Amino acid sequence: MSSTKALGSRQISPTVSRALKTAGVVIILLALLDIVVLPIPFQVHERVWQINFATQVVDRGIVPLVGIALLLMGSWVDSISGLRSGDRKSPIDLGFLGLILASILGLFFILVFFLHLNNVRINNEQVLARINEEATQAETQLDGRLQLEVGQQRQQLEQLLANPEQLDQVLASGQLPEDQATQLREFRQNPQALDQFVERRVGELRQQFQTEIGLRREQATNTAKAESLKSGLRIGLGSLLLAIGYIIVGWLGLRNWKNA
Repeated sequence: MSSTKALGSRQISPTVSRALKTAGVVIILLALLDIVVLPIPFQVHERVWQINFATQVVDRGIVPLVGIALLLMGSWVDSISGLRSGDRKSPIDLGFLGLILASILGLFFILVFFLHLNNVRINNEQVLARINEEATQAETQLDGRLQLEVGQQRQQLEQLLANPEQLDQVLASGQLPEDQATQLREFRQNPQALDQFVERRVGELRQQFQTEIGLRREQATNTAKAESLKSGLRIGLGSLLLAIGYIIVGWLGLRNWKNA
């Protein structure tokens, strides 16, 4: 009975080991292929491309680690079944190659960590500078916008005041709000009141437009800072955690493999 169980164990162990190693190799190759293909077209010198590449790599960074774990499980099954007691330190063993890959990926994600944080910082500075520049341009163009808008309104009022009959018809129609009708009567009696109205209107619109520009700049700045912070935390810390995980698996695994 015991010999039957031992025979069955020897028959099952190679199948389990082969299945684990095959799954590990497929997962690793698919993950690496995904990481290489997704960033195409390659624009290595573009900072935005580098940020997107780091994001894609970190989002898929855990997948090769799963494949490496399967390779190591396959090697472990071989070791406990006695299938490779004499050559388990062989460099061609897939578990050993998995540990080397883990060490390389650990170093790679350390580089991604520092590169991404630097790129996010520089990109955030550029975005904030562009927001301030756009706000400054909007403020510079404010006088022209005011002259256009208030000038059109003043021209319409002057044309209406220059035609008493039309003005009387407008006032008699009752279509205007009472405050606007009162203003028109005041303009007709005192032409200087129109100049005062225009100056007051320019001041009101200037304050309104400046407030709008300030609010848009503040909202854009807060959005840019929030996106930068989220990217720095999620991708930056993610790459650091992946680096730590791969280094633990790779370096400690190689040391234990060497001492085994």
